[in-house]
Amino acid sequence: MDVSLVIPAYNESKIVLDTIRTVSARLAELKVEYEVLIVDDGSTDGMGQLVRDCGDPHVRLEGYAPNCGKGRAVRTGMLAARGDLILCTDADLAYGVDIFAVLLERFRAGDAGLVIGSRRLGGEGYKNYPPLRIFMSKCFGLLSHMISGLPYDTQCGIKAYRRQAARDIFSRCTTDGFSFDFEVLMRADKLGLKVEQIPVSVINFRESKVNVVKDSIQMFRDVFYIRRKVRSGK
Repeated sequence: MDVSLVIPAYNESKIVLDTIRTVSARLAELKVEYEVLIVDDGSTDGMGQLVRDCGDPHVRLEGYAPNCGKGRAVRTGMLAARGDLILCTDADLAYGVDIFAVLLERFRAGDAGLVIGSRRLGGEGYKNYPPLRIFMSKCFGLLSHMISGLPYDTQCGIKAYRRQAARDIFSRCTTDGFSFDFEVLMRADKLGLKVEQIPVSVINFRESKVNVVKDSIQMFRDVFYIRRKVRSGK
């Protein structure tokens, strides 16, 4: 299979069918053999049944209960994906679907193990964000850089991997919460994988499920633990 698209989702029954139709149409236009892998992160709103009944043969459902966090959902999807290239984005398609072609072209043109989005490149990555979200995102980005030395927009929600790179990274990852992206990129660096960045900006914006204060405090704690764990070889 050419491409797997992994979409972690929690209680997204209101949008999941529209998301499936939108991503399937775009991937079909790209003329690749593909699957869409929805990972149900312990939803309680009937979302899983909607996915099962959607009637699209390209769609698979993975999941578990109870809710464990986005990091667990992405890890589950990455290790279950069958594609040679594995894309990952959120259920709200915040960065749109035209970005899929850009990601695939980067892989075809080079030898990167990962291609990741960055809101810091291009000047318009944060144009639709509320001021508090911008502030918290940039603070976490600064902390991430100080702790890891890596120049990435770690929390950007659009990333893509070669299959072996995804296996190598996610088989080692243990972070279940929102800080999982930081662990992913630290492990990619530890493994010596080549990472390329592309500029992205938010096209579809909605209120985040992140509790800005509570989750940010937890994420700040997580990065120190993750750095220690990765550097110790655990």
